[in-house]
Amino acid sequence: MDLIPPTNGHSDLANGEASTSSTAPSAATSFDPELFRNYLLALLPPVIGASPDDLESLFDDEFDARVTRFASEAGAVLYVVKSKEELEDDSPPIYSYHLTSQLTYHSSNVTTLALIKRGPILDPLTPLATQLHFLNLFAGDETPYESLHALVSHGVKPWFDAFVGSRGGAKEGDTKLGIPMTKKKFAELELSLLHLQQNVEIPETHLIIHNVIQRAVQEAQENGVRPNISHLPPHLLSDSSFLNTLHSHVNSWIKSIQAVTKLSRDVSSGTASQEINFWLSLERALENIEAQLRTDEVNMVMDCLRNAKRFHATVSFIADTGLKDATDLVHKYNQLMKDFPLNELLSATDLDKVQEGLNLIFGHVNRKLKLSPYPIRRALPLVEAISRDFNDVLLHILTSHRLLYTPYDTFERLMNQTANIFKTWDDHIKEFTSMARELTRKRVEKFIPIKIAPAHAKLQNRTQYLREWRKQHEQLAVMTGPTRGLGVGAIAGAGVAMDIGGVDMEEEVKEAYEIMKRIDVLEVSVEGSEIWTAAETAYNERVSRVENQIIARLRDRLGTARNANEMFRVFSKFNALFVRPKIRGAIQEYQTQLIDSVKEDIKHLHDKFKTQYRYSEAFHMSQMRDLPPIAGAIVWARQIERQLVAYMKRVEDVLGKGWELYAEGQKLQAESQAFRKKLDTRGVFEAWLHDINRRNMGVDGRLFEIVKVRVAPSSAAAAAASSGNTVSSGQYQLAVNFDPQIITLFKEVRNLLWLNFQVPHAITNMAKDAKRVYPHAVSLMETVRTYGQMLDLVEKNRAVEWLVAEYRNEAQRMISRGMNIRWDYFINQYDTARYAAGSGSSSSAVADNRHIQFVREFASVVSVLQDKTNSVIDLYKDVILRNVEELATCAYTSGAFSDLLGKVQGAIDKLNLEGYANLEHWVSELDKRIEGILLQRLRQIIDVWCTEFDRSDDGDDGAAAGKRRGVVGAVGGDKRSKDEKFMEHHMTIKPIVHEIRIQNQVIFLDPPIEYARATWIQQLHDWLGVVCRLRRIQSSRYEIGLQMQGSVAAETTYTSLLTKFPDNSILERPFALIETRIRALTAYVSKWLQFQSLWDLESEYVFNRLGDSLASWQALLTSIKKARSTFDTSETSKNFGVCAIVDYEQVQARVNAKYDAWQRDVTNRFGQKLGNAMKEMHAQILKARHELEHHSIEGLMGGGAGRR
Repeated sequence: MDLIPPTNGHSDLANGEASTSSTAPSAATSFDPELFRNYLLALLPPVIGASPDDLESLFDDEFDARVTRFASEAGAVLYVVKSKEELEDDSPPIYSYHLTSQLTYHSSNVTTLALIKRGPILDPLTPLATQLHFLNLFAGDETPYESLHALVSHGVKPWFDAFVGSRGGAKEGDTKLGIPMTKKKFAELELSLLHLQQNVEIPETHLIIHNVIQRAVQEAQENGVRPNISHLPPHLLSDSSFLNTLHSHVNSWIKSIQAVTKLSRDVSSGTASQEINFWLSLERALENIEAQLRTDEVNMVMDCLRNAKRFHATVSFIADTGLKDATDLVHKYNQLMKDFPLNELLSATDLDKVQEGLNLIFGHVNRKLKLSPYPIRRALPLVEAISRDFNDVLLHILTSHRLLYTPYDTFERLMNQTANIFKTWDDHIKEFTSMARELTRKRVEKFIPIKIAPAHAKLQNRTQYLREWRKQHEQLAVMTGPTRGLGVGAIAGAGVAMDIGGVDMEEEVKEAYEIMKRIDVLEVSVEGSEIWTAAETAYNERVSRVENQIIARLRDRLGTARNANEMFRVFSKFNALFVRPKIRGAIQEYQTQLIDSVKEDIKHLHDKFKTQYRYSEAFHMSQMRDLPPIAGAIVWARQIERQLVAYMKRVEDVLGKGWELYAEGQKLQAESQAFRKKLDTRGVFEAWLHDINRRNMGVDGRLFEIVKVRVAPSSAAAAAASSGNTVSSGQYQLAVNFDPQIITLFKEVRNLLWLNFQVPHAITNMAKDAKRVYPHAVSLMETVRTYGQMLDLVEKNRAVEWLVAEYRNEAQRMISRGMNIRWDYFINQYDTARYAAGSGSSSSAVADNRHIQFVREFASVVSVLQDKTNSVIDLYKDVILRNVEELATCAYTSGAFSDLLGKVQGAIDKLNLEGYANLEHWVSELDKRIEGILLQRLRQIIDVWCTEFDRSDDGDDGAAAGKRRGVVGAVGGDKRSKDEKFMEHHMTIKPIVHEIRIQNQVIFLDPPIEYARATWIQQLHDWLGVVCRLRRIQSSRYEIGLQMQGSVAAETTYTSLLTKFPDNSILERPFALIETRIRALTAYVSKWLQFQSLWDLESEYVFNRLGDSLASWQALLTSIKKARSTFDTSETSKNFGVCAIVDYEQVQARVNAKYDAWQRDVTNRFGQKLGNAMKEMHAQILKARHELEHHSIEGLMGGGAGRR
């Protein structure tokens, strides 16, 4: 295409008149034919083999007008025609060329080049190469069918398929766009062109008419009269030469007609469409001959010959031609050939269409062949010809899929479709051959073997072999892939995919597959088979190395298997490869070992069977699954039998079919058969039937019965445990009068029917009766069991008995109501209700439903009893009882008590809203219990308060207080230890500070002692008020507003608890302690108040009272010294336990100073008194001395001797 010159640089554009924005009309009008001339001169020489000089004939005077019209008119086309001139001698051919817009066909045309615009007009600014299509239409052959077929088959159709494939031809949108239908039309067009090539040309017959006869008939027709021999010149009717000429013409007619009537073809050659088209074309040719024989010219010729007595030519004319027989035969044959649906097969574009085409073809053949006398000897080759067409179509479709390149899933789907198509063919052939044999007998035709040699047999064998080969390859590829135990990622280590010889198995399998992908696997010719064999040999050589590695690993794993399960696991993993003979041969040596393992497993099954069903785990599981004993035993035996069959199937899977023919296999087979006979459950079923027939079972009697428990204590306890009731020997119990064996019978019959056992009609009817009442019986038994449980539950929780008494009474009323109902009513009601429903009698249905209604009401009443009982017990235990018990151990605070009582009150309100009976009485009993707990807490708090009040800060007092608290703790018990600990740490009596003051020389106590008494009593009242001020629980808070009139005011707090102490000393003790402490405080304070006399007394009055008695003075000084210890200390206050403090810091100094002054005055005055006394004593002593000194010593001595 390099010879095509550019067309967008014409000199006309130099003026700038045209631009890229010019409109289409302006572009068309400005198109220069010279551009097109240059384009043709560059295009035609290489395309049609023309020299530039020869092309000058194209550029005539009309060239410019023709090109301008072509460029501007939408849809215009130009044709360049190359014609060959006819020459008489052997001189070189001369070709002529001309340009035309109208295409005509002539035998002299060598080729025609069609120039087609891609758009409506030609744009001079765009190269013509991008605006024009050119199409080479070859001619010169007898017909253009071959060229058109090649154009459609190798050009248009592949281009369309490639475009659809690039878009994703499998999209659902293609169906909406009509792409499948377009493909089918292309295939039909291709097929039609092919048929036109293959048609056998029926020679056209033109009867020769004498010129005189033609002129005579023409004149008669012009005159409007029927032609006859009178229109001929009379002398010609007797002219022998004229008659001889007509006679010769008739003979030529006979020969030409015989050439058509005797025409035939070999049906075994060619295609089926050629055979069909031959008979259809032959029919048209015969109709044409008949039409010519009915013309006026032929009739006139025959009249002339008859008039001349030449009957030899006229009488046997039709018989000599054989036209009538041939026409009848062709008409009968075409009953089969007309509307023959062969095109449905030949134009099929996928496998589904092929199968549909086969069904249509054979449906037509089998139906029409019975009506048409078409010979069976021709029908057989026709079917073989259809087989050839079928082979070609199927080969074309399968080849287009490139089978070895498709994924295995797609390949398998195609092969399944192909196998189904071949099966469809085989089925139709069987039907066709049967019909052909029958027709041969009916027509009494010469016997021929009814046998079809299908042309697609080799293709069928190849596809089957290819499918098996691909399957084995895929199994090998999967086993050597990375996700299985043989691939790259299966074994950790350095040589993950390497084994003997260092071969990469996965890569080796891929390389082997590549060998097969290079060949045409569907080529079944001799050369194709040789290529297939060579490729398969190369494939097997590569795969054999992989098989060697697999065999080595397989033998290793089988050698290390510890039991049959592991061996079977290995077999199941490699089972896909056992179809390969080489691998299958490698496992033969493990046959004996496997049989021994299977024997061991069968021995385990024997042991399992010998343990008996009742002692197996399956028995307990069956009970849990509500499976009756007989049916459970049968299922258990069948499970063992299935396991036995599975073991036998495993052996067959691994060792192949016919394993039982070996010696060991025969023994194993015999053992398994003997064991299977033992597993036959028919005997169990028949024994059950005998036992049921022996018993007298039925559903009758009253609903309820009263039974007396006559069981031993141990068994009674076990029964009670199983039913949830507390039963002791000798008690009476309510029970449902329904034999549990009836329930078991119903379940047995149901399960045995599921197990395909034939249960007798009588037993089935009994089971149906049981089934009818079974829901009601189960409901009643469950209801009675629940009722007994609720009674036991209430018995164990007597505290809530009053609350649920009304619901229990309602249940007992329902029981008394049901004592008169019998089971017969339920059985009869089932039938009557069914017929009543059909007749529309609602009143009888309601009357009959009262028994069922009783069961529902009884269940509802007991359910309400259960719900109410469980609800009130849960509420009582979880809320009321727990909170009431916590009252004894909670913190001694108003909030803690109020919170607990509030929860209790909330629970009581809930009970009130839910409508429990006897709530007022029950709440009063609960309030008494709460009073007892609170009274005990009051005693504890009084003891703790007294202990705390009486506690002193010194060690002795603390020890004594500890002992007292210990005593209280021992009395209170373990539950109170926590509360007492709380009191010790948190209960404090706020001490009262009394100050001894002096003001205006007056000593007084602030605050006074009476304040201390009032404060301590108030603190005691506050601690007691924590309990006494609590609001009492009430049962009728929601009815208070409705009962205001006539209601008696009830105590709303627990203040009255103070009057309920068993011993008055408990409440008197804290007040006694208060008075004791007040007296001690008063005594101490009075000492300080005595110091008021230091200011009130006059010293002279005291001195005068003492007088001169030194003893009185000395006693006063001693008492002054002792009294000084009251205030003459380093302390500034005096503690009275933990409840009172006397602060005398303010008066201590002043009293001390005043006291010092008094002591100093008294001491000074005492000193004076003592000095005077001493002086007097001294004077007396001196006087006595003087007197003694006047006595003589002799007198003293003499007096002394005398005394001696």
